[in-house]
Amino acid sequence: MSRIRPTRLGDQLGTVGDFIAAQRRSAELSLRQLAEQTGISNPYLSQIERGLRKPSAEVLQQLAQALRVSAESLYVRAGILDPDDHRSTTVEMAVLADPGLTERQKHVLLEIHTSFVKENERAAADRAEAAPAPNTPAPTGAGSDPAPDPAP
Repeated sequence: MSRIRPTRLGDQLGTVGDFIAAQRRSAELSLRQLAEQTGISNPYLSQIERGLRKPSAEVLQQLAQALRVSAESLYVRAGILDPDDHRSTTVEMAVLADPGLTERQKHVLLEIHTSFVKENERAAADRAEAAPAPNTPAPTGAGSDPAPDPAP
């Protein structure tokens, strides 16, 4: 009887080599051009793309920079980071993996997404600052006299 193992995000999206090759082609770079930009040898890069070598985090960082993708998304695909601990990358990974978008379109979409996230974080911080602290009495009006003592 075969056991069904849970599908991981990295498994669904293909190997890191497949992703790197797709991003390289999308950026209209040859293998040699990417190798020159990253300082990674052409044969080693070819082996990574074909799944024969597992790149280190440092190599992934260099590739991420040259391909204009997040290193975190490459780390998840390479199995260095657990995708369950990095759910925030799902939007980014979906955009970057979409072959129907140009590099410029991907970049613009990710900038918009990032700006929305930052805007929401600022709004939440502003609301937290504006909220009165618990057990703090409400301030009285400026220049008002304290309530008179009740008559004896």
